[in-house]
Amino acid sequence: MTNDPADLTVADYLDGARDMAAAGRPFLAHLLAEEAARRVDDPATARSIRAQYTDPTTDRG
Repeated sequence: MTNDPADLTVADYLDGARDMAAAGRPFLAHLLAEEAARRVDDPATARSIRAQYTDPTTDRG
């Protein structure tokens, strides 16, 4: 891992999101996934990432 957040890749953010989801930290997973989606150029890929890690504070399911 790097010390400079500017050096993180989409894959780094998604790895972190998966780790946080597995650790029972859904909001942190959502935040990391949102940053990954923001860094993706393809809108369909960004939507897919966001769909996998929805905001647990607005999820009323």
